[in-house]
Amino acid sequence: METSPHKAGYVALVGEPNVGKSTLLNTLLKQKISIVTKKPQTTRHKILGILSGEGYQIVFLDTPGIIKPQYLLQEVMMQYASSALADADIVLLLVDAEKVKGGAYDQNVSALEKIGEVKKKSFLAINKIDTVQRGDLLPMIDSFSKAFVFDEIFPISALKGEGIEDLVATIVRHLPEHPPFYPGDIVSEAPEKFFVGEIIREKIFEQYSQEIPYSTTVDIVAFNERSKKKHFISAEIFVERQSQKGILIGKEGSALKSLGEKARKGIEEFLGHAVFLELHVKVRENWRGEETWLKRLGYGGDQ
Repeated sequence: METSPHKAGYVALVGEPNVGKSTLLNTLLKQKISIVTKKPQTTRHKILGILSGEGYQIVFLDTPGIIKPQYLLQEVMMQYASSALADADIVLLLVDAEKVKGGAYDQNVSALEKIGEVKKKSFLAINKIDTVQRGDLLPMIDSFSKAFVFDEIFPISALKGEGIEDLVATIVRHLPEHPPFYPGDIVSEAPEKFFVGEIIREKIFEQYSQEIPYSTTVDIVAFNERSKKKHFISAEIFVERQSQKGILIGKEGSALKSLGEKARKGIEEFLGHAVFLELHVKVRENWRGEETWLKRLGYGGDQ
């Protein structure tokens, strides 16, 4: 009996900040590998997520939200987005249904321009349809169809799982014939150490307000797995000013202690193992604008 050829390819998830790219990736993989918060620009890296099924493998590339860079870190983030577009067989643009209700798409011009430059097969996913009336969807679809020629358009809710099966099935139909790029039992190529740092950063975004989350980054300096004892993890949190260090630590260390407890629980849930987490806060002025420090902290070059 003749079997169908295996299909495999790369799909870049692109869009403005906070449209649900990371939520969609987690929903597709049925596992949390990309951090999610209510604040924009939470994703800083190009996160690779692998979905393997019967006769196919989709390698998703979750990217930072498309913005006009204000400093060097944001320029690096946009390089990650551009490299994902260059690597992709299919580009999937996500937009927020609530933000584009009434047919407006002006908030997505930068993303549309980037997609137009690479000339790849392009899909549109109108996300968060659970937040709008069904009657609002047709004007949105019409507006985007006039702005850009998409190969496919999908109304979805990444959070609720609506429209996801159809999206995956259509992506598979458009993928090239190719053997799997990765073993079928892994969902990402990044090491656990990377995800631990991301979980700590997620908790910083959730706990602190204003500029603090954007001025911080996390460096895992020790990750010791111990089968019969708690894993030992030591992390350094970098901020840009002494005043930010004070806010992060809080009165008598209360804020940092709270952060550590939340991060430890998240890490233990991710690793499935008890953890001893040690956090240290350090000041490195203008780390977001210095190429040497960006590379030292894991933001240098392509991912």
